[in-house]
Amino acid sequence: MKTLKIYQVDSFTTEKFKGNPAGVVLNADDLSEKEMLQIARELNNSETAFILSPDSDDHDVRLRYFTPKVEVPVCGHATIAAHYIRALEYNLDSTTVIHKIKIGILPVEINRVGNDYSVVMTQGNVEFYPPLGRREREHILKALEINEEELDKRCPIQIVSTGHSKVIIGIQTKDKLNSLAPNMLALADISKVINCNGYFVFTMDSSEKEILTHGRMFAPAIGINEDPVIGNANGPLGAYLVEHGLVKHNDSVFSFKAEQGEAIGRSGVVEVTVKLNNGKPKQVKVGGKAVIVFKTEMRI
Repeated sequence: MKTLKIYQVDSFTTEKFKGNPAGVVLNADDLSEKEMLQIARELNNSETAFILSPDSDDHDVRLRYFTPKVEVPVCGHATIAAHYIRALEYNLDSTTVIHKIKIGILPVEINRVGNDYSVVMTQGNVEFYPPLGRREREHILKALEINEEELDKRCPIQIVSTGHSKVIIGIQTKDKLNSLAPNMLALADISKVINCNGYFVFTMDSSEKEILTHGRMFAPAIGINEDPVIGNANGPLGAYLVEHGLVKHNDSVFSFKAEQGEAIGRSGVVEVTVKLNNGKPKQVKVGGKAVIVFKTEMRI
């Protein structure tokens, strides 16, 4: 019989029941992959993070991430949640933690302010895929119920990755964004063809001075119809905005705040920083705050 310490954490917010909920299993060393998947399915968040001891001396901690359906290589909001809990549990001062995840060994910045924390994760390599072909593009727009005239003409429909790829789709208005009601079965079928499970629709139509973009993310192929607020979409978005000349920057760094989740009542804010080299995006960091919703134990 194993007793597990489990938290439910809302990431990219300081307000309970906002942002993106993630499960965090603090002491996951003795769990099998099957048990991790069963726990993730039971908690039924878009992702659950499992904290594991290091298996070599080049990192401090390991993380694995599961949706209710499959293991995924990286997850932004579950990373924020896991390191937030770890910082609280071990009463950490501001520090940099090196974690090992499926996409590699990367730093995570823990920033302590009083008795609370914010967390900033460095994402994986920036990768741009060619803009999607006409047929794939038409199928995606039909599934999302977006007309050509509603698109932001500056924005190619393109797969971008910083560790976990997303299709980036720019549209003109926030009203259209919030009214989207996609055909989830169609999106899941398209994912099998394009080998990408997430569709991130965004707009730069923002009336808030502090917020540059608003977005929504759909990933039915991995059991997540809509993910409220995620780093693994807003991070690639930051690289995409720089790559396509949609924002001004100083040729060294570009930072912005992205809101997501408003349409489903779970608004949160992701802070994105893109480091540039010769005017091109080379590294992306995403960060934010978190709040504990509950803590419990599970015996299995």
